[in-house]
Amino acid sequence: MLPLIDPLFVPGDRPERVQKAVDLGVDAVIIDFEDAVAPVQKATARQLTSDLLRELRPDCSVAVRVNGMEDPDALAADIEALRSCWRVVDAVMLPKSDSPDQIRRLEELLVTAGSEASILPLVETARGIEDAVRIAGASPRVATLVLGPADLSAELGVVPTQEGLELLMARSRLVLACAVAGRARPIDGPWLVLNDDAGLAESARRARLLGFGGKASIHPQQLAAIREAFSPNAEEVAWARDVLDAFEESMAAGVGAVKLADGTFIDAPVADRARSILRSSKRA
Repeated sequence: MLPLIDPLFVPGDRPERVQKAVDLGVDAVIIDFEDAVAPVQKATARQLTSDLLRELRPDCSVAVRVNGMEDPDALAADIEALRSCWRVVDAVMLPKSDSPDQIRRLEELLVTAGSEASILPLVETARGIEDAVRIAGASPRVATLVLGPADLSAELGVVPTQEGLELLMARSRLVLACAVAGRARPIDGPWLVLNDDAGLAESARRARLLGFGGKASIHPQQLAAIREAFSPNAEEVAWARDVLDAFEESMAAGVGAVKLADGTFIDAPVADRARSILRSSKRA
């Protein structure tokens, strides 16, 4: 199901929005059973989602954000509601993931329910940030980590900004944790201010610079800016091609490293980065 550049959150009690998200061509739709659904609507969200997913034939990945471990009855009801549609559920997102034990417990629940879905820990607490490496490595099912900036900012007493300096350490910790555990690059949390294209674009740009592989969205109007930020531009693609051409020539000549005309020193890690850029350009 990975990489995910532009996953879109959709409330579980709005099935028409799920279908619309699929039709928009997003990498993934994240059906939300947690914060986006009022407590009195949660049973309805489960039923509507189950009914929809049994009929859905999506071209994108489908994830479901279940309720957290602090509400075991709601979590159990979420998992039970998905029993009939695991066929199309690629991942389960666990909110407030703050320990490896939580991830292993979710894995047990999924196994019991007959699901092979991946796990997307949503890291949105100080404790979760502190234990990010162990969370990322808690189970082979963990695909990557997702940052939850809203809850984390509230806990830390900071205000999210487009520059992101207030959560710089937290973001970098998730990037490092995924690299240590051998997971895909993490997904940055959504920019929560709608109709702020400049703020969204800057937030997405900085997330990519830090090493994130994508950024979640909460509205279709945010998709274009996210895709632009995480897609290599023409100059990056041209640079990557030059790097690989020069590197392959040097390998054929038995030379381990070579220098481009602009002074760029090329060795195997630089060539790997160039390949990653070209792979990303083909997905754009």
